[in-house]
Amino acid sequence: MQIMGAGKPATIYDVAARAGVSKSLVSLVLQRSPRVSQQRREAVLKAIQELDYRPSTAAVSLAGTRSRTIGVVLDDFRNQWFVDLLTGLRESLQDQGHRLVVADRFLNTGLDVSPVEGFLSMRVEGLVIAGEPDTDLAVPASTPLVIAGGRVSIPRADTVANDDHAGGGMAAEHLLGLGHVRLGFIGASSAASDQRRTGFAAAVGGAADVATVVLPGEPTEEAGSRAVAQLLDAHPEVTAVFAANDVMALGAMSGLAERGLRVPEDVSVIGYDDTPLAATRYVGLTSIDDRSVEIGRGAGERLLARIADPTLAATEVLVEPRLVARRTTAAR
Repeated sequence: MQIMGAGKPATIYDVAARAGVSKSLVSLVLQRSPRVSQQRREAVLKAIQELDYRPSTAAVSLAGTRSRTIGVVLDDFRNQWFVDLLTGLRESLQDQGHRLVVADRFLNTGLDVSPVEGFLSMRVEGLVIAGEPDTDLAVPASTPLVIAGGRVSIPRADTVANDDHAGGGMAAEHLLGLGHVRLGFIGASSAASDQRRTGFAAAVGGAADVATVVLPGEPTEEAGSRAVAQLLDAHPEVTAVFAANDVMALGAMSGLAERGLRVPEDVSVIGYDDTPLAATRYVGLTSIDDRSVEIGRGAGERLLARIADPTLAATEVLVEPRLVARRTTAAR
């Protein structure tokens, strides 16, 4: 690690003086303008490196040049689903020189300013709402907007999401194929959970019985533990549980262990999202992969297209999920 000195940060005037060029030419280099000769570009870049100059994004925006910044609003940093989503976003945006600035809309709920308002004050070039946005989301028409992962319709916003209904059907088909006929679903109050539940029930049809517990609030590990307890209190005959996401599935596994029930010998458990935690050797959770890297990549591509042409009609892209079978599900 290089420890920098305690002197004042270099300015654009310092860079210009070191490179022997004008301030406006340094600005052109920072904007990646093709109007700068290779010799002068290299001189400026060398001066920037020697002086450890860091241009102010806010100053660039106020000067009327592009900020190359994309604001990303997450539902909750604790949800590992966002790890792969951000990976896909970065892959699609970095080649165009864009940087991501990320905020959690629930992290500072005590403050009056929302993350969206903060991003707008930074003059971001576009916004990605990762999750389910509020229907009254206030974003100016001039700001390109993409919803990633959520299915709430926002005027003039593109949507790139997992096909949750199809994924719920895959979970049902997997458990039915293993011979389970006493099934349970646990979820929370969200549009994604509802889609997964209805897809699960539709695929089961009359082939098995489905008991359902949907709790209000967030789909947390604690909620999963409470939901499976309620499920088994009312339906002790259940032999397989489908949880609306991996975090709730882990809570369900904990709740089952507290009752002396083994996974998968006594009760099979399947989650959703195929988060990094599900794939660990210790957990080995069967899960529906929502392909969140592809969702993030698609959201980035749609945002770039909307930045290039703000008049584009809004589109919805659904990414097909896939089943990843591991050791938490077994034949009955």
